[in-house]
Amino acid sequence: MKNYYGFELILDLGECDSKVIRSKKKLTLFVNKLCKLIKMKKYGPLILEHFGYGLKKTEGYSLVQLIETSSIVAHFSEEWNSAYINIFSCQEFDVEKAKNFTIDFFKSKKVKSRFLKR
Repeated sequence: MKNYYGFELILDLGECDSKVIRSKKKLTLFVNKLCKLIKMKKYGPLILEHFGYGLKKTEGYSLVQLIETSSIVAHFSEEWNSAYINIFSCQEFDVEKAKNFTIDFFKSKKVKSRFLKR
C-alpha cells in the first residue's frame, strides 16, 4: 500500500445560488458545517474577505480556513455565480460526502471535480 502525504478535492461549481456566494454569514456557515461533516478541526479563525475588484469575474469573496491537517480554500465569482473550492488534508476524509454537501450547499447546477492523492 502506497503512503500519501495528503488528499485534495478540487471543485469548480457553476450556476451557484447568487445569494449564497454573496453572503458572508452563509459562507461562514458552509465552512463550519463542512468541517463538522468531514471531521476536521479548525485551526484559528476563518479568513473571509470580499475583493478582486480589478476584474468583474474576480470580484467576490475568498476564504481560507486552516484545519489541523491542512486547509479549505475557496474563491467565488459574483459575475459568473461560480465557486472554486479546494479541500486539502493529510488526513483522509469522505470525499463523496464533502462533494455532495458542497454542491447542495451552493445549489450548483454545473460541477467539475477532481480528487488527488498527493
